[in-house]
Amino acid sequence: MDAAQELRLFDIKETLKNDRLLLAFLAEFSRGKTETINALFFADFNQRLLPSAPGRTTMCPTEIFANGEPAYIQLLPIETKFSNASLSELKSQPELWQKFLLDTQSADAMKQTLSALIEKTSVDVATAKSLGFWHEDDPAMQKRLGEKGTVDIPMWRHAMINYPHPLLQKGLVVIDTPGLNSMGAEPELTLNIIPNAHAVLFLTAIDSGITKSDMQIWSDYVKNRASHKLVLLNKIDMLWDGLESDAEVSTMVQQQIEHTAKQLDLDAKRIFAISAQKALLAKIKHDTKLLQRSGIDALEDALANQLIKSKHEILGRAIVTECANMIALSQKVADMRVKQGQLQLKELCQMQNQQADSTQEILLQVTTERKRYDASVLTFNQGGEKIKRLSDKLLLQLSTGYLNSTLEQSKQDMGDSWTTISLNRSMRTLTKQAIQLAQEIKQNGDLIKQEADHLYQLFCREHGFAKSVAMPLNMDTFINSMQSLEKITNDFCLDPINVLTEKRFLIRRFYHGLGAQIQAAFEQAQLDCSLWLNVVIGELKTQINEHKKSLDQRADALMASHNHAEITEKNLAATEKDLAKLSHQAQQLDSLLLKLMRSAKFHQEPSSSAS
Repeated sequence: MDAAQELRLFDIKETLKNDRLLLAFLAEFSRGKTETINALFFADFNQRLLPSAPGRTTMCPTEIFANGEPAYIQLLPIETKFSNASLSELKSQPELWQKFLLDTQSADAMKQTLSALIEKTSVDVATAKSLGFWHEDDPAMQKRLGEKGTVDIPMWRHAMINYPHPLLQKGLVVIDTPGLNSMGAEPELTLNIIPNAHAVLFLTAIDSGITKSDMQIWSDYVKNRASHKLVLLNKIDMLWDGLESDAEVSTMVQQQIEHTAKQLDLDAKRIFAISAQKALLAKIKHDTKLLQRSGIDALEDALANQLIKSKHEILGRAIVTECANMIALSQKVADMRVKQGQLQLKELCQMQNQQADSTQEILLQVTTERKRYDASVLTFNQGGEKIKRLSDKLLLQLSTGYLNSTLEQSKQDMGDSWTTISLNRSMRTLTKQAIQLAQEIKQNGDLIKQEADHLYQLFCREHGFAKSVAMPLNMDTFINSMQSLEKITNDFCLDPINVLTEKRFLIRRFYHGLGAQIQAAFEQAQLDCSLWLNVVIGELKTQINEHKKSLDQRADALMASHNHAEITEKNLAATEKDLAKLSHQAQQLDSLLLKLMRSAKFHQEPSSSAS
């Protein structure tokens, strides 16, 4: 193992240690999102951890996690929306947040502190419009405006809760989002948080079915964006009125599940009918019968055995693939050492049994092989220089400077016309440039691969190296990221709510959030390219170094053994011992690879047309 591999393995260990599973809860107001979160994750506290009483709702997006620190809640003032900084940037500025410790020993204190999530502030209509919270068709807003001359908006832009729940300590992160009317007010929800979530739990109420606003959330934010999605039909306890038998209620519930599956074009197995309120109550009172009737067990089982397992398998496959490639290289090196050891043993045996002229012939063979190696290394160095020039050009295209100049030009093209039309036009231009750039990078990658393959073939032909080809550069992730951002922008621009000229402030913030996401895509692409460049001829370089080391050892052993029978005997014994050790190491690598594959515990699951 070389230093680069050791560093990469350290990075992989950190990835495993810091791996997180993001669950985003989406729903219209009063569907029971927060109550479901309470029932799933916080019932052990024996009361509602998050405020979710009737007529009250979590007004700002909330992330719930565990980071090992004492429990706390951090709140970002709504006024930060006036800046162009993204949430990701604001998270690195702790001075902007208000932080309150959570007293996990006092239920009342917890409840009081977390009630901040639903705090509101009164502002004039102009401010509400500029922040994206004014809705002409909202009767409550119109009534409030008529009575007070102001409207109520959330006091906080974003909340982060650190709470030491066992599931959260395992890396789970829960994201509670606001209702439809507030989704558009925070572009980063649609640009970053929801698309990057590993799963979306979409809630609706079983009594109302899929309403128009429910369908809008599903179509805009879930259907084509979430990689894994579950639907919860909440409030089934409303059917427990005593007028129908349990069997009749079960039939009604199943009919509603099947109807919802057709409406959403989703596998019915991914739809769960629950009563979040009764589940929370059952857990608090330790009522097994009520807990079973609430339906929460089936949902928890799906989260544990479908979602989490699926996430671990995806991560496991990526890690096993990369580590297996490292082991494969080590196996090649081990095979080279065994082969060279066998050759050295054969040469020493010949030297021991033959005359001086035969010894000279053996030495000449090694010297000739070394000269041929030196000529090949010269070719390798020349090819390496060419690859380095192409690599520098490739990485320059993904540099921050290149991107910033492109974004600045896009911003200048928009000028003062912060409209959805100019935003869409700028994004299309930017996406087109990025995809063209990816194609150019791919072409440079192909040239690098061709040069690398030529070097692999040379050492295979001249020195008996194992036949190999360089790994191709894959830019699909980068292209898909840019196309996804283009689609999100297009959807944003086609939304009638965002076409109004009063939304220019929101459009500006969306654009800056878009820039942050594009920068993240470029940074990831640069990292992927850097990793690829490190391995494209890294395998060959490792084998070349090993081959040189073996040639030197053989030459030194032969020269030392020449005309010295006693030294020859010692070198023979040492070589036999080394050869046995190398053979054992080669077997260990095979066992290590098998153990790695078994540890991933992959299981083939039935394919489904609906995800």
